[in-house]
Amino acid sequence: MLGWHALQQIAIDLTDSIGAADRYERLLAVVRSAIPCDATALLALRDGELVPLAVHGLSSQVLARRFRPAEHPRFRHILDSSRPVRFAAASELPDPFDGLVEGAPHALAHVHDCLGCPLVAGGVVVGVLTADALAVDAFDDLDDGFLMALGALAGAALHTARLLEQVETLAERRGMVVRELTRGGENPRSEMLGTSTAIERVRREIAAVATTDFPVLILGETGTGKELVAREIHAASDRREAPFIQVNCAALPEGVIESELFGHVRGAFTGAVANRPGKFEIADGGTLFLDEIGELPLGVQAKLLRVLQEGEVQRVGADRITRVDVRIITATNRELDREVARGQFRADLFHRLDVFPVRVPPLRERRSDITSLADYFLDRHRLRLGAPSASLTESAMKLLEASDWPGNVRELDHTVARAALRARMRTPSGMPIRVDACDIDAAPASKEPSRPAPLESSGSPLSLREALELRKRELVAAAFHGSRGNVAEAARRLGMDRSNLHHMVRRLGLVAR
Repeated sequence: MLGWHALQQIAIDLTDSIGAADRYERLLAVVRSAIPCDATALLALRDGELVPLAVHGLSSQVLARRFRPAEHPRFRHILDSSRPVRFAAASELPDPFDGLVEGAPHALAHVHDCLGCPLVAGGVVVGVLTADALAVDAFDDLDDGFLMALGALAGAALHTARLLEQVETLAERRGMVVRELTRGGENPRSEMLGTSTAIERVRREIAAVATTDFPVLILGETGTGKELVAREIHAASDRREAPFIQVNCAALPEGVIESELFGHVRGAFTGAVANRPGKFEIADGGTLFLDEIGELPLGVQAKLLRVLQEGEVQRVGADRITRVDVRIITATNRELDREVARGQFRADLFHRLDVFPVRVPPLRERRSDITSLADYFLDRHRLRLGAPSASLTESAMKLLEASDWPGNVRELDHTVARAALRARMRTPSGMPIRVDACDIDAAPASKEPSRPAPLESSGSPLSLREALELRKRELVAAAFHGSRGNVAEAARRLGMDRSNLHHMVRRLGLVAR
């Protein structure tokens, strides 16, 4: 009666709202109470391997192992059978759990009796349930009908748990996608404005590559709109309904970026208190945009190359591989071929990413688009300022068109925002805003190279050392101003390593923003 009561308990557990791990543990606890065994294990068949889900009476080492049926004849025999299989103590087939039964004397570490049930759900084998005993003939009195019923219910329990696990994983992934898409507030869809020859070329290249799954490398100076190009490619692709996940490689510390991209398992490092999927898993089926790819550490570059080649991701601290289907788009303002020559970027990864390069032109190469861009930004900002309308005077437009724009489209946007605010300050409430040249703080384009000012201090000529220090301060300050405080970009403008720039900033008494 005890055995049939165990079957009843498994059937009841099938209807309970419990997690997968708890369901597996309860299943094995019931099995061990109904079968006179020293150890039992539940294994799921995944990608041709048997993966342990829960064990009782076996070493925890078993949970970290994967069993290929071709290498373990007993498992192969169980999987090929339609009925429970018993292996006598005299069986010559090696037992995969020999020496792994907990609490067994060393002399009795060899398992004597073993039985296994194939777990079937929907006519498909989904796993294996095993029981091992150190005693000889321990399973002789077990009824085959009972064992078959046990295997059927255990198969249903495993199938139910896997379905619930998939639902939970999908819900978690969707939640993470929502958090990624809403991080930092709203991210309204922008448009690629302009009719210049340069921007029309970019549009044609986007249309050509969007419907493929080719990796795209977007090149261009800071502020040219590389992220907008990446979003346009995704929006025109067959993945448009799937997530578009963005990662700024320059914004993540080196010790964090690997976990951020590939995920980690609980206990992989200090602070890893739970399993966590990386951006590749979150973007599965969609597009992953890696901005500032030139900042990616060499060690992480090797793992990224594996994803591109094999479509496989391995979380930090995990021994299991996860397959992902992700379209990769990358962007950089570096000349990656030069970084390859310097040994700062892997040549094999560069060639994988550079399948279809798209170069976004700087604003100075598309001056005919400046007015339309400025009008677009002005209209967006006047809504925030609560003005009924806004416009640019002719002198304001001429000044914008004549400026250098080292910060490109982003700098133009910020300049128009400041100009709109200044114009509103002198405009009565509820009246249209009229932005004039006096509201704009853009510098006109330089016609000739500027000559250095005389190196004097308090009317006295400087020494060579003082002059060199002063010139260094000027160059470093100019680099930080031109890069809008981005240390990596300032270092590139100066042609030096980022760490060396940090040392120089401290020595010169400057403050890096």
